[in-house]
Amino acid sequence: MKRWFVLIILGVSQFVMVLDSTVMNVSISTVAEDLGTDIGGMQAAITFYALTMAAFMLTGGKLGDKWGRSAAFRIGSVVYGIGSLTTALAPNLTMLLFGWSLVEGLGAVLVIPAIAALAAINYAGRERVIAYSALGAITGFAAAAGPLIGGLMTTYASWRYVFFAETVIMVLVLIVSGRVKDVPGDRTLRIDLLSVVLSASGMAILVFAVLQSKTWGWLVPLDPPEVGGVTIAPFGVSPVAYLIVVALLVLWWFVRRQQHLEATGRVPLLKVSMLRIPALRSGLTMFLAQYFAIAALFFVVPVYLQTILGYDALETGLKILPLSVGLIVFSVIGSRLSTVRSARNIARIGQFTLGLGLLFVFVAVQPDLNDWLFAGGMFVVGAGFGLLASQLGNVNMSAVDKDDTSEVGGLQGTFQNLGSSFGTAVVGSVFILLLTAGFGTAVQASDTLADDVKSQVAEATASGAPIISQQQAEQAVLDAGGSPEAATEIAQVYADSQVASLRQALFLVFALTLLAIVLARGLPATIPVPAKEAEAGGPAAAHTGGT
Repeated sequence: MKRWFVLIILGVSQFVMVLDSTVMNVSISTVAEDLGTDIGGMQAAITFYALTMAAFMLTGGKLGDKWGRSAAFRIGSVVYGIGSLTTALAPNLTMLLFGWSLVEGLGAVLVIPAIAALAAINYAGRERVIAYSALGAITGFAAAAGPLIGGLMTTYASWRYVFFAETVIMVLVLIVSGRVKDVPGDRTLRIDLLSVVLSASGMAILVFAVLQSKTWGWLVPLDPPEVGGVTIAPFGVSPVAYLIVVALLVLWWFVRRQQHLEATGRVPLLKVSMLRIPALRSGLTMFLAQYFAIAALFFVVPVYLQTILGYDALETGLKILPLSVGLIVFSVIGSRLSTVRSARNIARIGQFTLGLGLLFVFVAVQPDLNDWLFAGGMFVVGAGFGLLASQLGNVNMSAVDKDDTSEVGGLQGTFQNLGSSFGTAVVGSVFILLLTAGFGTAVQASDTLADDVKSQVAEATASGAPIISQQQAEQAVLDAGGSPEAATEIAQVYADSQVASLRQALFLVFALTLLAIVLARGLPATIPVPAKEAEAGGPAAAHTGGT
């Protein structure tokens, strides 16, 4: 047990890092009401939390190389704890964005890459493989356990206690972190500032563009911004399209900058050459696809259960519980299967299983929930997630030498959080666009609503239909002076449009998840081990072929 104490410290930290977003998702309605905001504001907070980590994770890994991983781990724990305390005390959305989306995110970018590197420093051979597998399983378990923990705390106490508890946990981790073995950092290491700016700004612009698509439109402008009375939609094209082009150009400049630094013998923020390793490239892209699907599901399902069906946070957490069970069971099964089946094979099965579960959930989502089919779908989603979690972390970390594990840890965190931010932003945007279009069409097609009522609805939803309950929609019409008959009809049309739009958004996630199966082709037939470690007596030689 003594030799696994370091893994316990790292595992607890990993659990806390991942827990946050899923806790917030299941408590989304309660938190929004408590902070005086709406679902759109919470979607922005969730997205920007993941974005902060995605944008600065590579920088956090490089700072760990400079300061020493243990020092980065401790500094990150302090920053994260301060962010958690700020979040727990947040009186409004602005402070939530500062404490949770920014400060906690900046703490996480130091802690997460350090966890990966410290696992490699403190364990070798078979123990290192076990450590990576355990950390991968903990990541998945935290993502799945968050809804239940959040539901319990929100229903019987307050969502704020989750963040108070995180503060206490990070203080305890800080106290015992001296037991973690480390190697000295390279104090002479120079971090290229231009690379940091390009990396962060490119990803920030990209996610911001996707987030704004629900209001501004993807290509055709819906409700574009105005500056000085001038509508910003050059040549009749939405600003979102221009922002995406700008983001891609900035990220292309970032890649070229890294190639130049590496070619001239200087230290890049990202070793682009590492992405030529098939196992690592496939592992990272599957990480992105996996967390895209999970983040999208964890945004859509709470909105459906709480806003449409009227469930509270605990009931929502219990509905998601089968996912947690499936994840735990199949994380263990996946680890066992890795001795007889290739990582590529298991990952493909996991991705297909994840897609199958999403299909079951899609079918179950109706005006009246099909409980058993929904529970079965969530369990199958968890099973697919568990199979993937049992493989991808191992594959990514074992694809490189020990000296590069901090950088890969940063890369893994970047892809994970990009997947999460895109999942929340893209699916949230698609849902609201579909809801706005579907609701508007249904209202205009009504034979019983007066023309002036139709005009008022069209004007009220011009910048996107709000995500509210059927009762709230009915009350809004009454407050605007509508008749009880019109309010009842509009509210029913709105509720029907919500369910239809949610199902369409879920189907999109299902389709993209199945398409992502092709990403597994670069995964190895066995867990790869770098040549240096193999020569030093590592568990096995690298093997990237086979099925």
